[in-house]
Amino acid sequence: MSHPTRRTALLAAATAASGLAFPLAFAQVWPSRPIKLIVPFPAGGGTDIVARLLAERLGQALGQSVVVDNRPGAGTAIGAAAVAGAAADGHTLLFSGSTTFTVNPAVRRNLGYDPFKQLQLLGLVARAPLVVVTAANGPYADLPQLLAAAKDKPGELNYATFGAGTGPHLVGEMLAYTRSARMTAVPYKGSADALVGILRGDVQMGVDTLASAKGQIDQGKLRALAVISEQRTPLMPQVPSLGELGLGYALFDAWYAMAAPAGLDPAVASRLEKVLAAIAVDADFRQKLAQQSMDGAWLAPAALRGLMDREVTRYRAAVARSGIPQS
Repeated sequence: MSHPTRRTALLAAATAASGLAFPLAFAQVWPSRPIKLIVPFPAGGGTDIVARLLAERLGQALGQSVVVDNRPGAGTAIGAAAVAGAAADGHTLLFSGSTTFTVNPAVRRNLGYDPFKQLQLLGLVARAPLVVVTAANGPYADLPQLLAAAKDKPGELNYATFGAGTGPHLVGEMLAYTRSARMTAVPYKGSADALVGILRGDVQMGVDTLASAKGQIDQGKLRALAVISEQRTPLMPQVPSLGELGLGYALFDAWYAMAAPAGLDPAVASRLEKVLAAIAVDADFRQKLAQQSMDGAWLAPAALRGLMDREVTRYRAAVARSGIPQS
């Protein structure tokens, strides 16, 4: 019989070795079933468009189907909370816009999820120009005219949001603040419903991705009043920017990123990050995004976390200055 001390040492060594091997073994068998990609917006909007382009390529790279699961509601909080509370096994992922990661925590107190503690960032893959729109048959020829009307008639002009604490809500309040105006926020489930509300005249203004609104702008149904950037976009060069209109206070960066429940196996996280990075810089993927009026981009998790920190700080200051009610 071997000495008890030797047996103990051998057992400890074997346990340590198996522990070191586990992440590699887990990564080799993952994914073992279809991956659910939760998108906290309805089908058809900008986030959904990017998610479906991404899901197809992820599935090809990982050898397993990636199924988009649209779970809109509560300003993206329902879908995000579902991912935050899911098992961290790499089979449930989140794909959403910056609202989920930076606007919600800046505007809302009771989210139901914490993007900094309960979500593990995997990377930013795209950006989307935002545009301020109104009905083409409406009375407002430009954004300064609309904001002047909002100042003259406090609370009478309505603007579309995707719910309290979403990007359009924050932009609308920041725009009103620039002219000491007051507008009424009207929540919609997503882009499609919001654009219908603008066309019907239920709301006088909306903020949406160019990807979602461009078709109806090109058809002459919507009028683009401004792009939410410092400079004009080559995708719509005839439309002024907030920067040139002197409304830079209301600038907002719309981007799309993927995350997983916190605690994801490091080997799985590393593999996902590498696959995402390859997709994000792929020429065909970027061409498909450009066709949807979006830009391909890549930020690794550490850089994305830095962006989130900066944006939350800026948006919290804007919330305090603009008097946006915090839910």
